[in-house]
Amino acid sequence: MSDINAQRRQFLKTSAGLAAVAIAPGMLLFEAAHGKSDAVSSKVRWGMLIDTANCTDGCSDCVAACNRENGLSGGTSPTDSQWMRKVELKDMRGGRTLSLPMMCQHCEHPPCVDVCPTGASFKRADGIVLVDRHRCIGCRYCMMACPYKARSFVHEPLHDQNPDVPRGKGTVESCTMCAQRIDRGQQPACAEACPNKAILFGNLNDPDSEIARRIRTVASVQVRADLGLNTAIRYQGL
Repeated sequence: MSDINAQRRQFLKTSAGLAAVAIAPGMLLFEAAHGKSDAVSSKVRWGMLIDTANCTDGCSDCVAACNRENGLSGGTSPTDSQWMRKVELKDMRGGRTLSLPMMCQHCEHPPCVDVCPTGASFKRADGIVLVDRHRCIGCRYCMMACPYKARSFVHEPLHDQNPDVPRGKGTVESCTMCAQRIDRGQQPACAEACPNKAILFGNLNDPDSEIARRIRTVASVQVRADLGLNTAIRYQGL
Protein backbone atom coordinates (compact mmCIF):
# COMPACT_ATOMS: atom_id res chain seq x y z
CA MET A 1 0.00 0.00 0.00
CA SER A 2 2.82 2.41 0.87
CA ASP A 3 4.42 1.80 -2.55
CA ILE A 4 1.14 2.67 -4.27
CA ASN A 5 0.80 5.86 -2.21
CA ALA A 6 4.38 6.83 -3.01
CA GLN A 7 3.76 6.30 -6.72
CA ARG A 8 0.55 8.31 -6.50
CA ARG A 9 2.34 11.19 -4.79
CA GLN A 10 5.06 11.16 -7.45
CA PHE A 11 2.43 11.15 -10.21
CA LEU A 12 0.64 14.13 -8.64
CA LYS A 13 3.89 16.05 -8.29
CA THR A 14 4.73 15.42 -11.93
CA SER A 15 1.22 16.36 -13.05
CA ALA A 16 1.34 19.56 -11.01
CA GLY A 17 4.58 20.50 -12.73
CA LEU A 18 3.09 19.92 -16.14
CA ALA A 19 0.01 21.94 -15.19
CA ALA A 20 2.22 24.82 -14.13
CA VAL A 21 3.80 24.83 -17.58
CA ALA A 22 0.38 24.72 -19.20
CA ILE A 23 -1.02 27.69 -17.26
CA ALA A 24 2.08 29.81 -17.76
CA PRO A 25 2.88 29.14 -21.41
CA GLY A 26 6.14 30.17 -22.96
CA MET A 27 7.77 31.88 -20.00
CA LEU A 28 10.95 30.83 -21.73
CA LEU A 29 10.03 28.79 -24.79
CA PHE A 30 13.58 28.10 -25.95
CA GLU A 31 14.93 27.36 -22.50
CA ALA A 32 12.08 25.02 -21.64
CA ALA A 33 12.75 23.08 -24.82
CA HIS A 34 16.46 22.82 -24.13
CA GLY A 35 16.51 22.10 -20.42
CA LYS A 36 17.51 25.54 -19.13
CA SER A 37 15.86 26.87 -15.99
CA ASP A 38 16.51 30.63 -15.97
CA ALA A 39 13.23 32.54 -16.01
CA VAL A 40 12.57 35.82 -17.77
CA SER A 41 12.31 38.83 -15.49
CA SER A 42 10.24 42.00 -15.44
CA LYS A 43 13.47 43.83 -14.61
CA VAL A 44 14.14 43.59 -18.34
CA ARG A 45 12.00 44.99 -21.14
CA TRP A 46 13.35 44.26 -24.57
CA GLY A 47 12.82 46.81 -27.29
CA MET A 48 14.12 48.29 -30.52
CA LEU A 49 14.93 51.78 -31.73
CA ILE A 50 14.76 52.01 -35.52
CA ASP A 51 16.58 54.90 -37.17
CA THR A 52 14.61 55.64 -40.33
CA ALA A 53 17.45 57.79 -41.70
CA ASN A 54 19.60 54.65 -41.90
CA CYS A 55 16.82 52.41 -43.21
CA THR A 56 17.50 52.34 -46.93
CA ASP A 57 14.70 52.41 -49.46
CA GLY A 58 14.62 49.10 -51.33
CA CYS A 59 16.65 47.22 -48.73
CA SER A 60 14.84 44.21 -47.26
CA ASP A 61 17.71 42.45 -45.49
CA CYS A 62 15.85 42.57 -42.17
CA VAL A 63 12.76 40.96 -43.70
CA ALA A 64 14.84 38.24 -45.38
CA ALA A 65 16.64 37.51 -42.10
CA CYS A 66 13.32 37.27 -40.26
CA ASN A 67 12.01 34.82 -42.84
CA ARG A 68 15.12 32.63 -42.67
CA GLU A 69 15.29 32.57 -38.88
CA ASN A 70 11.63 31.73 -38.37
CA GLY A 71 11.06 29.40 -41.31
CA LEU A 72 8.74 31.74 -43.22
CA SER A 73 8.24 31.44 -46.94
CA GLY A 74 8.56 35.14 -47.64
CA GLY A 75 5.92 34.85 -50.35
CA THR A 76 3.57 37.57 -51.49
CA SER A 77 0.34 35.57 -51.32
CA PRO A 78 -2.29 36.92 -48.89
CA THR A 79 -2.22 33.52 -47.17
CA ASP A 80 1.56 33.65 -46.49
CA SER A 81 2.65 34.56 -42.99
CA GLN A 82 4.60 37.78 -42.77
CA TRP A 83 6.09 38.72 -39.42
CA MET A 84 7.97 41.76 -40.72
CA ARG A 85 7.32 43.96 -43.72
CA LYS A 86 8.81 47.14 -45.14
CA VAL A 87 6.47 50.14 -45.24
CA GLU A 88 7.10 53.05 -47.59
CA LEU A 89 5.78 56.42 -46.38
CA LYS A 90 5.52 59.71 -48.25
CA ASP A 91 4.76 63.15 -46.87
CA MET A 92 2.29 64.51 -49.41
CA ARG A 93 3.03 68.09 -48.35
CA GLY A 94 6.82 68.11 -48.72
CA GLY A 95 7.39 64.96 -50.76
CA ARG A 96 9.70 63.41 -48.17
CA THR A 97 9.77 59.60 -48.31
CA LEU A 98 10.64 57.10 -45.61
CA SER A 99 11.19 53.36 -45.57
CA LEU A 100 10.79 51.48 -42.32
CA PRO A 101 10.25 47.94 -41.02
CA MET A 102 6.89 47.21 -39.39
CA MET A 103 6.23 44.25 -37.13
CA CYS A 104 4.53 43.39 -33.84
CA GLN A 105 5.19 46.40 -31.62
CA HIS A 106 5.25 44.32 -28.40
CA CYS A 107 2.91 46.65 -26.54
CA GLU A 108 2.98 47.05 -22.79
CA HIS A 109 -0.82 46.91 -22.96
CA PRO A 110 -1.39 44.58 -25.94
CA PRO A 111 -4.95 44.59 -27.31
CA CYS A 112 -4.35 41.13 -28.81
CA VAL A 113 -3.93 39.73 -25.30
CA ASP A 114 -7.05 41.53 -24.05
CA VAL A 115 -9.34 39.99 -26.67
CA CYS A 116 -7.93 36.44 -26.76
CA PRO A 117 -10.60 34.07 -25.35
CA THR A 118 -8.19 31.22 -24.54
CA GLY A 119 -5.08 32.97 -23.21
CA ALA A 120 -3.12 31.92 -26.29
CA SER A 121 -1.94 35.49 -26.77
CA PHE A 122 0.18 36.45 -23.80
CA LYS A 123 3.02 38.74 -22.73
CA ARG A 124 6.20 37.41 -21.17
CA ALA A 125 7.61 39.06 -18.07
CA ASP A 126 10.24 40.75 -20.24
CA GLY A 127 7.56 42.36 -22.43
CA ILE A 128 7.72 40.07 -25.48
CA VAL A 129 4.23 39.32 -26.82
CA LEU A 130 3.78 35.74 -28.04
CA VAL A 131 1.16 33.23 -29.17
CA ASP A 132 0.89 29.75 -27.66
CA ARG A 133 -0.08 27.69 -30.71
CA HIS A 134 -1.37 24.87 -28.48
CA ARG A 135 -4.00 27.20 -27.02
CA CYS A 136 -4.82 29.14 -30.18
CA ILE A 137 -8.18 28.15 -31.67
CA GLY A 138 -7.79 30.28 -34.78
CA CYS A 139 -10.61 32.70 -33.96
CA ARG A 140 -8.48 35.62 -35.19
CA TYR A 141 -9.89 38.13 -32.71
CA CYS A 142 -6.30 39.21 -32.05
CA MET A 143 -5.76 39.96 -35.73
CA MET A 144 -8.75 42.28 -35.70
CA ALA A 145 -7.62 43.95 -32.47
CA CYS A 146 -4.03 44.64 -33.58
CA PRO A 147 -3.75 48.24 -34.86
CA TYR A 148 -0.48 47.40 -36.66
CA LYS A 149 -1.77 44.51 -38.82
CA ALA A 150 1.14 42.53 -37.42
CA ARG A 151 -0.45 39.10 -37.13
CA SER A 152 -0.87 36.35 -39.73
CA PHE A 153 -3.03 33.24 -39.90
CA VAL A 154 -1.47 29.94 -41.00
CA HIS A 155 -3.73 28.54 -43.73
CA GLU A 156 -1.67 25.62 -44.99
CA PRO A 157 0.34 22.73 -43.51
CA LEU A 158 3.94 23.67 -42.70
CA HIS A 159 7.15 21.85 -43.54
CA ASP A 160 10.87 22.22 -42.75
CA GLN A 161 10.26 24.26 -39.63
CA ASN A 162 12.91 25.67 -37.32
CA PRO A 163 12.51 23.45 -34.21
CA ASP A 164 13.10 26.49 -32.00
CA VAL A 165 10.13 28.28 -33.61
CA PRO A 166 7.15 25.89 -33.54
CA ARG A 167 4.30 26.90 -35.85
CA GLY A 168 1.04 25.24 -36.80
CA LYS A 169 -1.78 25.29 -39.35
CA GLY A 170 -4.95 26.96 -38.10
CA THR A 171 -3.15 29.25 -35.66
CA VAL A 172 -2.24 32.93 -35.53
CA GLU A 173 1.38 34.05 -35.32
CA SER A 174 3.49 37.20 -35.37
CA CYS A 175 6.97 38.56 -34.68
CA THR A 176 8.39 37.06 -31.50
CA MET A 177 11.34 39.48 -31.42
CA CYS A 178 13.30 36.25 -31.98
CA ALA A 179 12.70 35.14 -28.40
CA GLN A 180 14.62 31.94 -29.13
CA ARG A 181 17.70 34.03 -29.96
CA ILE A 182 17.26 36.42 -27.05
CA ASP A 183 17.07 33.47 -24.65
CA ARG A 184 20.48 32.41 -25.97
CA GLY A 185 21.93 35.88 -25.42
CA GLN A 186 21.77 36.86 -29.10
CA GLN A 187 20.19 39.78 -30.96
CA PRO A 188 17.02 39.37 -33.04
CA ALA A 189 17.82 38.28 -36.58
CA CYS A 190 16.60 41.54 -38.14
CA ALA A 191 18.87 43.71 -35.96
CA GLU A 192 21.87 41.51 -36.65
CA ALA A 193 21.28 41.49 -40.42
CA CYS A 194 20.74 45.23 -40.99
CA PRO A 195 23.74 46.44 -43.03
CA ASN A 196 23.33 50.04 -41.85
CA LYS A 197 22.74 49.23 -38.17
CA ALA A 198 19.38 50.96 -38.35
CA ILE A 199 17.86 48.62 -35.74
CA LEU A 200 19.19 49.05 -32.21
CA PHE A 201 18.09 46.27 -29.83
CA GLY A 202 18.38 46.38 -26.07
CA ASN A 203 16.89 46.62 -22.60
CA LEU A 204 14.58 49.61 -22.26
CA ASN A 205 14.54 49.23 -18.48
CA ASP A 206 18.31 49.61 -18.10
CA PRO A 207 19.11 53.34 -17.99
CA ASP A 208 22.73 52.59 -18.90
CA SER A 209 21.91 50.52 -22.00
CA GLU A 210 22.66 52.05 -25.38
CA ILE A 211 19.01 51.99 -26.42
CA ALA A 212 17.85 53.74 -23.25
CA ARG A 213 20.54 56.43 -23.63
CA ARG A 214 19.59 56.98 -27.27
CA ILE A 215 15.90 57.30 -26.49
CA ARG A 216 16.74 59.94 -23.85
CA THR A 217 18.86 61.98 -26.24
CA VAL A 218 17.16 61.73 -29.65
CA ALA A 219 13.59 62.36 -30.73
CA SER A 220 11.73 59.10 -31.20
CA VAL A 221 8.08 58.20 -31.57
CA GLN A 222 5.75 55.27 -31.11
CA VAL A 223 3.43 54.36 -33.97
CA ARG A 224 -0.12 55.24 -32.86
CA ALA A 225 1.08 56.61 -29.54
CA ASP A 226 -2.43 58.02 -29.14
CA LEU A 227 -3.67 54.52 -28.30
CA GLY A 228 -1.62 54.47 -25.09
CA LEU A 229 -0.19 50.99 -25.73
CA ASN A 230 3.41 51.96 -24.84
CA THR A 231 5.09 49.99 -27.58
CA ALA A 232 8.59 48.50 -27.25
CA ILE A 233 9.41 49.43 -30.86
CA ARG A 234 10.37 53.09 -31.30
CA TYR A 235 11.18 55.01 -34.49
CA GLN A 236 13.72 57.78 -34.85
CA GLY A 237 13.20 60.35 -37.60
CA LEU A 238 9.59 59.39 -38.27
